[in-house]
Amino acid sequence: MRVAVCQLNSQDDKEKNLATAERLVREAAADKADLIALPEYSEYQGPKDGAFEAAEAEGGPTTQRFAALAKELDVSILLGSIRIKNSDSDRCSNRSILFGRDGQINAQYNKLHLYDVDLPGRITYHESDTVQPGSEIVTGEVNGHKVGLSVCYDVRFPELYRLQALSGAEILFVPAAFALYTGRDHWETLLRARAIENQCFVIAPGQVGPYPPAGACNGRSMVIDPWGTILTCMRDDVGYAIADLDFAQQTKVREELPALKNRRDDMYSISAKS
Repeated sequence: MRVAVCQLNSQDDKEKNLATAERLVREAAADKADLIALPEYSEYQGPKDGAFEAAEAEGGPTTQRFAALAKELDVSILLGSIRIKNSDSDRCSNRSILFGRDGQINAQYNKLHLYDVDLPGRITYHESDTVQPGSEIVTGEVNGHKVGLSVCYDVRFPELYRLQALSGAEILFVPAAFALYTGRDHWETLLRARAIENQCFVIAPGQVGPYPPAGACNGRSMVIDPWGTILTCMRDDVGYAIADLDFAQQTKVREELPALKNRRDDMYSISAKS
C-alpha cells in the first residue's frame, strides 16, 4: 500500500487551509498514493473565538468536501481532525474522519486525551477549554487492513494503541499538531515506541511552523514500519511525503519476534493493595 502524509501550516483562514489540504491530496493522488493522511486541526489554528466559528455540524461542508474528493480521486483519505459541534455541549469534538475510496465514512474518532499543560515560561495550552473529550476507542479498515485511530496527544497513552493492536490493527494513525517545544524531544521517540511495541505501521501527518496568536508546531511528519524504522520524514515545510507499506515484512516481524503473543495477560490487572 502506498501512503502519503501531508504536512500543513494551518492558520486562522479556514478556506485557505482547506484549499491547501485539497491541493496536497490531489498531488499525492497523482503520485499514486492509495491512502492520504492529513494532520490534526487541518481546517483552523488560531485564537479560541475563531476555533468555535470554524466548528461545523455533523456532516458539514468540510466533511462533504473530503468525502467527494476521496470518491473523485478513488483514494482513502484520513482527515486528521476538524472541529465538530456538539448539540449538548458548548465545546466541540476534535474529530478524525477516515473516508473510503467510495467517499463513505469508514470510521470516525473523537480525541480521547486532551492537551492541557502548563510549562512555565514555555507553553500553556488548555485544549479542554474548547474541546469535549471522546469516549470510544475506534478502529477502521483501509483496503482490507485494520487501522487504529488516534490524535496527537493520545500518543503519550500506550494503552490505547495496545488495545487497537490486540483487536487486529496493522496501522496506527497519529495525525497531530504537536507543539514545537515538546515535539523536538518527544515526537519521534513516542511514535517509534508505538510502532515497535505493537509491531504496527505508524502514519503520523503533522502541522509545522508558527500559527496565531503565539503557537508553533513541530512538523516532522513521518511513516514508521513495525520494526521502528522511519520510512519517510518530512522537512520543515508544507508538502507531502510518500512511503510504501510492506505487510509481508510486518508478518515476518510478528512471527520472528512474537511480542504480542508473549504477553502475560494474567499479570496485568490493576488492583488496589493496602
